[in-house]
Amino acid sequence: MINLESICYSVCELTSQTGKYIKQELSKINAQHIEVKGKNDFVTYVDKSAEKLLVDGLDNLISGAGFITEENTTSHKGTIYNWVIDPLDGTTNFIHALPCYCISIGLLRNNKPVLGVVHELNLNECFYAWENSKAFCNKTEIQVSKATQLKDSLIATGFPYYNYDYLNEYMEFFKHLMRETHGLRRIGSAAADLAYVACGRFEAFYEYGLRPWDVAGGSFIVQQAGGKISDFSGNDDYIFGKEIIACTPQIHKQFLGSLQHYFKK
Repeated sequence: MINLESICYSVCELTSQTGKYIKQELSKINAQHIEVKGKNDFVTYVDKSAEKLLVDGLDNLISGAGFITEENTTSHKGTIYNWVIDPLDGTTNFIHALPCYCISIGLLRNNKPVLGVVHELNLNECFYAWENSKAFCNKTEIQVSKATQLKDSLIATGFPYYNYDYLNEYMEFFKHLMRETHGLRRIGSAAADLAYVACGRFEAFYEYGLRPWDVAGGSFIVQQAGGKISDFSGNDDYIFGKEIIACTPQIHKQFLGSLQHYFKK
């Protein structure tokens, strides 16, 4: 039987080492290094090299585990365990030398998360949790906010950058939240948004159009910190379903009801 606690600490150390590489490359990035994967979707040699470092390091931790990676540096899939890797969540921020950006790693067992690590490199904050554990940031236990009302909440979101099918609904809900909450923030990294919900800086985060590597690590940390995660229907298809709500448990029902008023399916 694998020891998820020990493995989690090994993953944290791996993200620390890889993070040093990412930060040392920041001053070297220029326009020639930026590739366009899709509309407003960028990648650099740093993303690819960092992912390779992570894959190589994780490959030794669990025998037979496979990978789901953003930059496709490996296509090996496991039958039970799969690592889900975003080597640089917030690449657009990174290429503009703008905080924040993260390494995000989740571990799925039969497609259910059992471990998560999000390492925000600018503040050097490593958020992590494993199955049946509390959630931590740099060895200190964290918990979601105790806010119970949407009106007392600070909300995080991400702007659609390639899928505009729900843009009108998104903007109407955005305007509603502007009027009914402490405000909204868009910092450019879903992994960081989730980590900040986990430690109580935000009361809620929502976004659509996300991929598994954006949310696998952070969503698990939110849950272990006492938060509630769902898709826009209130169900649990948030890893592969391309939409996510992460909230304090007290406001999840209120937030979901407000969102569904605008995102009618």
